Amino acid sequence: MSQGPEQPPENAMNSTDARKELFALVKAAEEDGVTTLIHKRDDRALLAPLDRFPAARQSGAFPSHVLSAAQKDFGDLISRAAHGEPQVLRRSRTPVAVLLPVDANSASHSSDPAAAAGAASAGGAVTSPGTQSRGSAPRRLATLGDAIGSVLASGPSGGPTFGLPGLDAATGGLQPGLLTLVAAPPAGGGSLLGLAAARQTALVDGRKVLYAASGPNRADIFRRILAAETGGDYPRLKQGRLTEHEQQVADRLRQQAAVLLIDDGSDLTAEAIAETAPHVEDVALVVVDRLQAAHNARLPLSGDRLPGASQVLATLARTLHVPVLAVVDSADPTLLGLLDADVTLTLAPTDDPAKVQVTVSERDFGAIGSAYLGPDLLHARFLDAGAAPLAVTGGEGPAPSIGAAVERELAEAALPYTSGAQQGLPAAATHVLAALRTALAGGDQKALAELRPSLAELAAAPPSVPETAEGRALAAALNAYDTSVSASTPGQHAAAQPAADSENVPDDEDEREQVLQPGDEEDEPDSAPFPALKLLKDAVGRSKMHPIRVIRIEDRESGPWPLISEHMDGEPRWVHPDVTSSRVPFIRDNGKRVRRDQLDVPASFGAGVLCLIDRNGSYPSACSAVPLAPNKLLHTGALAAFDKASAGIYLIDIPEWPRTDMPHPLGRIIDRPDAQGRVWVTTPHIKQLERLVRDGHLAAMPTIHDSWTGKANESLFKPFYAAARQARMELVQAGGEPYKAYKTRLSIALRLLWPKRQEQKSPFWRPDWRMSMVAEASVRHWTTAFKAVQEGHTLIALRNVDAAVFWTGPDTPPDTYRIGTGFGEVKAKFVQPGEFIPEGDD
Repeated sequence: MSQGPEQPPENAMNSTDARKELFALVKAAEEDGVTTLIHKRDDRALLAPLDRFPAARQSGAFPSHVLSAAQKDFGDLISRAAHGEPQVLRRSRTPVAVLLPVDANSASHSSDPAAAAGAASAGGAVTSPGTQSRGSAPRRLATLGDAIGSVLASGPSGGPTFGLPGLDAATGGLQPGLLTLVAAPPAGGGSLLGLAAARQTALVDGRKVLYAASGPNRADIFRRILAAETGGDYPRLKQGRLTEHEQQVADRLRQQAAVLLIDDGSDLTAEAIAETAPHVEDVALVVVDRLQAAHNARLPLSGDRLPGASQVLATLARTLHVPVLAVVDSADPTLLGLLDADVTLTLAPTDDPAKVQVTVSERDFGAIGSAYLGPDLLHARFLDAGAAPLAVTGGEGPAPSIGAAVERELAEAALPYTSGAQQGLPAAATHVLAALRTALAGGDQKALAELRPSLAELAAAPPSVPETAEGRALAAALNAYDTSVSASTPGQHAAAQPAADSENVPDDEDEREQVLQPGDEEDEPDSAPFPALKLLKDAVGRSKMHPIRVIRIEDRESGPWPLISEHMDGEPRWVHPDVTSSRVPFIRDNGKRVRRDQLDVPASFGAGVLCLIDRNGSYPSACSAVPLAPNKLLHTGALAAFDKASAGIYLIDIPEWPRTDMPHPLGRIIDRPDAQGRVWVTTPHIKQLERLVRDGHLAAMPTIHDSWTGKANESLFKPFYAAARQARMELVQAGGEPYKAYKTRLSIALRLLWPKRQEQKSPFWRPDWRMSMVAEASVRHWTTAFKAVQEGHTLIALRNVDAAVFWTGPDTPPDTYRIGTGFGEVKAKFVQPGEFIPEGDD
């Protein structure tokens, strides 16, 4: 296979400079297709995007190197490439760029004639390297870019959530490790819920989705995504007729294409999906669209093969610890019983043709909630119930049915930036303005109300905008919005430091623990804003596993219980080794003298500011899926490998962590090893280590020298999480005493799982539950920060379970975090170099 017509390099530099700029050059190749000519004495090589040499995507076909190792041996790699041996550059296990000779034919580089033939297309497709049967071709995953390209080229003739607040509140989101089934009769819209989850996860959250399409093909999927994103008519889009706005959105989607991978190949089986998914790096969601109840000889995912397929998909979810969302075109209870999913969402019509009801059922609990959705089939999507379908053609503007005139004008002025047609706006501001347009277009009053504090903050401290007609129009709209808010609520603006971070929402104060008092173990009165302890007791009581809430006093001094300590939380209390941390005095407004952290960043980090990330509700958010054993912990001793069906505590060696830009994944657990250098950990940290080994960040799983385990469950606290999440949505904007009481009772209820003082009364005494919950929060905190570091952001401190500090440009938080007030979302604040790190309500 040849490289095709030679393309002149767009950049040129010597190998010394290129070594220093390697990560930036790779990013330019990956995102913008930039090719760089690099010379080292008489050797000349090209650092090129993979599209110039698609065979580089074939696993094992050519020498490959992770970027950090490539930077170390860069001069060597330039020489090898210049003399005819291509060198593939990888981020973890994923090829991202390639070093090529300047004037050689790529066919001569491959020692395997099949390598080029089996390589992915230049469009960015990925080939699964999984084991294939003799004589069969590898499965090919088409990116969304392939789908967009094929549709547009033909001319006339898109935990994870659903992005639907009512449904997300009823489900608590899509939980890792669980198989969720969407059950709807044919033409009932089940596929649209699968697509909604894929759109939200890939296009909004920027996380990778594998979309296994046994019903629609890739062109159908693209058209449905485009219709839903723009409000364009799906029947018209099927004819290939796009408006100018839709063309712009399609171009923007093309830039996000790599996060949505589509397998619409023939003979798609559950086994093929399970074989392919592990090779999709950082996959966050697997969608299977769809399982067909009626037998079809041409469709493996149909008829009496569905129960077996469901079990394979459930095993995939547990193995990869990702949500698997499958759509079945039937609501027959007998069939749903045979499929035996962890969670089932059943769509049913109501007396009102503008509404459908979604009933949420769990295998352990039965029906746990419901939500109403409004079918907007013309635009291939659902809306929250009560939201009328858009009366627009082609998505040329927000529906004028809700929101003040000044809000609609702001959304219209921001359209060039939120559509991606114009650049130059900070990411946080773009997020907020895009959310405004979505709320107005969808008629979502609740989402609009939640956005208003962030909009007020943005308007009070507007970002710099480009000196263009569009930039000036946006600046004028922000000024008009600010004037409107000031007139209605005089004197209410907060300080102009944060970037669209809802600063006027009360802080969560670093998940500070509530000190228990006598009487805290009693149920809250009916007048309490949030009866947290009642809800927690109810959640545990509803489990069919008959959990043991209290370990008897006489049993607490033996068995696993003396082995469990507060240090097993794994909280990262880390500062970058090149950053100097000190405690400086500070006098608060009330006159109280305190000390605060000050971080001094070396000049080698370049220009920037401190970006403070504050995660909302880390502990209650972790309750959505805590792996623990509801019943007895039995002594299971040394284990050859971690059993995913069990949970408990494990004695392991401390694995070596080679990186200096991230803390050890076990956090402060490693500070207190035993005499043999081993530590006790809970299940969340064991599962975290497994993922790191699977992704190539750790060499091997540590040996499990001892263990106390029981049958695993991840949904024990999930009803409590769902109630806490819903209450937060209702109370966070109001603030004041009700919100403070809500936070206090949340902290008390979760602390009562394992009271620190022996004399403290409690309806619980399960140290393993408490520490598993806190460890899950720590793992999620660490993992999100690690994703940001992998994308090139500089982490300078990671603290507790909810605070991170990055070195960034002004008003540019890492895009791996979601700005907002909900669980799992964050607030972002910016501090100038040399200033102290504020805490709480400083």
